[in-house]
Amino acid sequence: MLTDWRGARVLARLVWGLAYQRRPGTLVVLDPAQLDSNPFDGAPSDPIVFVPSELTVFTRAAAVALRRRLPFRERSEGTVRWQTFGLNGAVEEMRAWRAKDVGERFDRHVPQPTGWLRVDRIGGLVTLFGAPDQLRELAQCLATLGTYAYYGMDYHYLDYPENNGEVQIFRDYRSRVTTARRARIDVLGADHCGPITEDDERAIWSHAAALRRSRLPEPASN
Repeated sequence: MLTDWRGARVLARLVWGLAYQRRPGTLVVLDPAQLDSNPFDGAPSDPIVFVPSELTVFTRAAAVALRRRLPFRERSEGTVRWQTFGLNGAVEEMRAWRAKDVGERFDRHVPQPTGWLRVDRIGGLVTLFGAPDQLRELAQCLATLGTYAYYGMDYHYLDYPENNGEVQIFRDYRSRVTTARRARIDVLGADHCGPITEDDERAIWSHAAALRRSRLPEPASN
């Protein structure tokens, strides 16, 4: 999952609120209409689904049926007020803990989150399953992502220790999305659809990097 600082905070709110849901069958769907194209090669993004694993059963058949309905075109049946009470306090606790010296971080027992977190691609959907404790911990991590950014980038692995996925943020994310879209059109043409070759992918990456360099401001002269 690739985004910017603000996008990571939005994901944190979605995941935190999902951890407190009580109605079976609840899940959160980010359909293609809500997603940017890939910031590396400009390809359309796959839909993303967040599933509270102890509340909702989400089978491959259900995933395939949902994928066929996307992007959603039906009229909304109402508005959901998404509550995220407690996230700000939990984030401050995490920041305070991180600010301590290493020896002081273990001055009290901190319960480990129970349950499991798993990322998989099911029926054409990037799907994250998580128990409530795991979703809450993930929300805290996403809400603080970028605190220790390196060269304008930070990341958080998902599904540890398998690390089958990650959330990665870029400070120049918007520029990457724009130049990747332009590069894809320049290399493949505006009407292209479907898979591409490795050579095409490398050409798009290279052209997008050149476009980003051309957008950089000229160094000030003395």
